[in-house]
Amino acid sequence: MPTLPVMQTLSVRKLTSKSQATIPDRVRQKLGLKPGDSITFKFKAGHIYLQKARPVDRVFANAVEDTLKDEWHSAQDERAYADL
Repeated sequence: MPTLPVMQTLSVRKLTSKSQATIPDRVRQKLGLKPGDSITFKFKAGHIYLQKARPVDRVFANAVEDTLKDEWHSAQDERAYADL
């Protein structure tokens, strides 16, 4: 069985009622994040990875955007995300 790399826990946060969490300053510094930057969430082997978005990530997101329009566009979605 392959072993997972040992990862350092930098912070633990709670989700708000809107399923939002603040990225801690220490994590933003390690990733070089500034206001207005995009981030990606990647899934592998049961783990979620957060990283600063690269140009190729934005190209991919733009490429699949049209395929997701109807999937996340309902009256219920509009109410749920109105304050974002």
